Amino acid sequence: MNLDASTRATNSASSSLEDRSCHRSSLPASENVARPMAILPIHGIGLLSHLSLPPREVGTTTPLVNTTGTSSNSAPLTFTMPTGSNSGILPQAAPDANAVDLASLFECPVCMDYALPPILQCQSGHIVCASCRSKLSSCPTCRGNLDNIRNLAMEKLAAGVMFPCRYSTSGCPETFHYTAKAEHEAVCEFRPYDCPCPGASCKWMGELDQVMPHLMHHHKSITTLQGEDIVFLATDINLPGAVDWVMMQSCFGHSFMLVLEKQERVPDQIFFALVQLIGTRKQAEQFVYRLELNGHRRRLTWEACPRSMHDGVQSAISSSDCLVFDSNIAQLFADNGNLGINVTISQVPPQN
Repeated sequence: MNLDASTRATNSASSSLEDRSCHRSSLPASENVARPMAILPIHGIGLLSHLSLPPREVGTTTPLVNTTGTSSNSAPLTFTMPTGSNSGILPQAAPDANAVDLASLFECPVCMDYALPPILQCQSGHIVCASCRSKLSSCPTCRGNLDNIRNLAMEKLAAGVMFPCRYSTSGCPETFHYTAKAEHEAVCEFRPYDCPCPGASCKWMGELDQVMPHLMHHHKSITTLQGEDIVFLATDINLPGAVDWVMMQSCFGHSFMLVLEKQERVPDQIFFALVQLIGTRKQAEQFVYRLELNGHRRRLTWEACPRSMHDGVQSAISSSDCLVFDSNIAQLFADNGNLGINVTISQVPPQN
């Protein structure tokens, strides 16, 4: 059972704690940390006035529940000819008409991407990219047989052509020697992104600047709180099965997704908490987030760089590169089944 209103985010580690692990330390009984607070009621739960936390801005969201018990604008095309033996490996950005015309000779007639070495042709000399060729039984140009004939002349020519990133129409301005093109495209920040909302039900994909509009229009139950220092309150942490809690935090002109995920693992339940920036890796490196559980003279903290949209949250959860605690620890800080996590976002001072 997935309740669509939801809860998940990211981080990429740089824990402020020694050995990047979480620590608990005793606090004076009188210590009280006051900050803005987000209440996340579920199943009709309203403001939790019985909690000792001070009243602040109120947010509303709903956890995702998995009943299976398992968690789960355009830039111009640019080409230049390499001038040295290794110059083709580096991105270039100074096109000329002749180079563009030359690269167009390698366009696949099916997908319009580029056919790169090894380049195979039909008996009439027509080429098609390797990806499309595996799906075809005949040449898309002349309908002739697709034989395993190497076009050595085109392969030699390709060594002197700079090819654009396949996401150039989304804004990527870089060009590459064909040997470096695929490696770049695997990590290109201009490629389409999946919906960052926890759960597998949303199949949306789009460009980075479309992520927040998508969340606002299709995941309206996710609450957004303003400020760099808030309380993320996850309600009903004792719900059975795999559950995700999600909230958005807006500060420093950016949006951050806060995620608390509970997984059912024998013999216990495990919680994972982290923050994800709705942005690029370079942008994520400009921030540090801190998660803190306080209560009953105990403190549990985690500090790290937010996860980027490229990194996602699942890889961090899989490697436990986030705040991790079991149900016994959760009960030490919970109040009537509700767990408050203090979240602080700060900017990293610029390097001189």
